[in-house]
Amino acid sequence: MTTSAAPQQDALETLRQRIDSGTARVAVIGLGYVGLPLAATFAERGLPVIGFDIDPAKVERLNAGQSYFRHIPDARIAALAARGFEASADYDRLAEADAILICVPTPLTRHREPDLTYVETTARDIAARLRPGQLVVLESTTYPGTTDEVVQPILEAGGLTCGRDFWLAYSPEREDPGNPDFATDRIPKVVGGVDATAGALAQALYAHMAAEIVPVADARTAEAVKLTENVFRAVNIALVNELKQIYAVMGIDVWDVVEAAKTKPFGYMPFYPGPGLGGHCIPIDPFYLTWKARAHELPTRFVELAGEINTAMPHYVVDRLAEALNDRFGKGLKGTRILMVGLAYKKNVDDTRESPAFKLIEMIEARGAAVSYFDPYVAEVPPTREYPGLAGRRSIAWDAETLGGFDAAVICTDHDAVDYATLGAHCALVVDTRDAMRRHGVTGAQIYKA
Repeated sequence: MTTSAAPQQDALETLRQRIDSGTARVAVIGLGYVGLPLAATFAERGLPVIGFDIDPAKVERLNAGQSYFRHIPDARIAALAARGFEASADYDRLAEADAILICVPTPLTRHREPDLTYVETTARDIAARLRPGQLVVLESTTYPGTTDEVVQPILEAGGLTCGRDFWLAYSPEREDPGNPDFATDRIPKVVGGVDATAGALAQALYAHMAAEIVPVADARTAEAVKLTENVFRAVNIALVNELKQIYAVMGIDVWDVVEAAKTKPFGYMPFYPGPGLGGHCIPIDPFYLTWKARAHELPTRFVELAGEINTAMPHYVVDRLAEALNDRFGKGLKGTRILMVGLAYKKNVDDTRESPAFKLIEMIEARGAAVSYFDPYVAEVPPTREYPGLAGRRSIAWDAETLGGFDAAVICTDHDAVDYATLGAHCALVVDTRDAMRRHGVTGAQIYKA
């Protein structure tokens, strides 16, 4: 497909005018933890928005004014319709959009290599409907080069040319579900285009919904920014996880150490240990970088070591549980009833993506124990690719009789809504991976830290 210079310029100017005036129609593909708040924020700023998702149940709920995330209230979704928002599973409507934002998952394969299936499929869906004068922005976390090496060729396969007929950019998502201090519109937005024009268009678009725009040289730089942020966290969490194990042998409580160390007003930032990494970002993103680095024959020793330490933490917790059972009751894991307290990957949310609780349940049951769970925000285990056998299990009742029937409880997620006093009073053994019992004022000889 070819176009003359004048129509090309007209399409670009029309796109610029619509973006600048706030009348550009925005399409958000993937209405999950990233896409839904992004679509809502654009709609709340007055831009017409169509949200796309392959799950018809999500589309139906949104169009009925209902949310499927605890941290996004129904009232917010219900108010969006009056602001021009609608959800759809009809991808033919992508042609209506001026800007198309891709917010689909980027998981790992079984061999911990990047799985870009969702990105590639979405790019092909867009390419089949792409028209001159559209801006496409990838938000999914990925390795440097994905936007121009993977997405661009797929979009151009239909005959349109990037930088002439359509424009392509990358802007990494920075969502922190459940964080009341940093809603989507308060988080600075990093933007990098495949070319300067695409970068300027994307900056102007995101200026309608973000308090601060952080322009960078190009899409690859923007992709590297996201990986750097999460590699930084992964490495530092690995460090404190390793220190926890070292200090435990020395009889030192790592939580006391971190609390005291963070009083230093310079040169230190607190990170906290846990039972393993959860969420979509930290357990996955560093491996996108190590994979890309291998393609350049470069080592990533810090990143790989951090990954080894963090992925080994569930083993440490299970070993600590076995030791505590033997120490307190003189028995092993086999034949015991264990309660997992908290299924979400972090406190006060219902997000179970990559939660270490799943791995812990699998490992504990492999050693002959029966595991139940309690989570005030996760009533039922959702389907997962790695742990399909856990799907459908339901959270137990939280009462003295039920708690008393377990040999031990493992605190995996420190939700504030959990009644830790009742847990301490009725559970014979509590293995605490988050220092939750002490922080909630509950002490006792039956509490072990892991």
